[in-house]
Amino acid sequence: MTRLLVRDLAQVATPSAGPAPLRGRALRDVTVVEHAYVLCRDGVIEAVGPMRELDGHSLGDLDEEIDGTELCAVPGLVDCHTHPAWGGDRVGEFSLRAGGASYEELHAAGGGILATVRATRALGADELRARVDRHAGWMLRHGTTTWEGKSGYGLDRETELASLRAVRTAGGTPTWLGAHAVPPEFGDADSYLDFLLAEVLPEAAQLADAADVFLERGAFDAAQARRYLEACRDAGLSLRLHGDQFTESGAIPLAVELGARSVDHLEATGDDGARVLATSDVVGVLLPASALFLDRPMPRARTLVDAGAAIALATDFNPGSSFTESLPFICALACTQLHLAPEEALSAVTVNAAYVLGLARDRGRIAPGLRADLLIIAADDWRHLAYHLAGDVVAHVIQGGALRR
Repeated sequence: MTRLLVRDLAQVATPSAGPAPLRGRALRDVTVVEHAYVLCRDGVIEAVGPMRELDGHSLGDLDEEIDGTELCAVPGLVDCHTHPAWGGDRVGEFSLRAGGASYEELHAAGGGILATVRATRALGADELRARVDRHAGWMLRHGTTTWEGKSGYGLDRETELASLRAVRTAGGTPTWLGAHAVPPEFGDADSYLDFLLAEVLPEAAQLADAADVFLERGAFDAAQARRYLEACRDAGLSLRLHGDQFTESGAIPLAVELGARSVDHLEATGDDGARVLATSDVVGVLLPASALFLDRPMPRARTLVDAGAAIALATDFNPGSSFTESLPFICALACTQLHLAPEEALSAVTVNAAYVLGLARDRGRIAPGLRADLLIIAADDWRHLAYHLAGDVVAHVIQGGALRR
């Protein structure tokens, strides 16, 4: 048995109890306990409350004690959309874009996703695994204790499967994004899908928890996305979609019809799309760093929330369009650019993001019986998570009841 105590915290802040995913006013329902403690036992939260109640617990067998004076605790952050399995970088492309080239122009010229595909295929399995381990370490240092990792930079059998294995080995939740782009050795999207579903899906379904598709102009259309997702669903995978990044091409209706876990991006989603999403439990995962990085319109978060849609936030960590691993930075963008309240941002990177991954029953909140994942913030008000723009807000990270930073 191992026990860890964080004592004398200025605040403990957690999304309040309620069925996930949270939406509407429930997104702002955050419980704050002043001058508080959190007691963990064997990787699970044993108790949480004000310090005056701590005397009711036997503390003689503590393995670790953390002084939380002038610090705050929030749930460990959950990043439900990342692309950590890649080789090379895209700094040259970044420079070209800064000089005026558009994302679509770079993609059409052989850059974009396909540039990273070439670099990723050149890696061996060991080197790819080391890359994913390094990226997972970056996320952890920014307070992310649970994360999803997509494949999609292999677009062949061996590299796609190696990517999924690397994500799983590094502690992430793997998503098979085989339908990310059409690689150059295939003449069209349909023939590539023939290959994916016949040659890759059977083993990918054993390695991944979910499947994802890029439904967008220049990638896969709605009919092709349906074919891919239905086959993946029949193989036992949960469903995700990249959609409405540049155009509304049918991603939200398809996601709702198929009962997908999420539809991600939504920079191009209008009022009608928001209303359709609000009729479902499909979560709209918003990726403001991608919009910022590409100088694209921000997703209309207030329209989505006010319509009643469930939302989450994520980094979209990848080398080409969102090179950041920091969910605190995403929370800052959510408040300053998406016009969300700090409470809404906290719910979106904890319990709602956990719901997208099918994990909301045991993480995303600070409550007895849940997994002991905590981010200890280096401030005496938890809202510094979003307020301190790109600041060093992480004092400690506790993952599964163990101090990791």
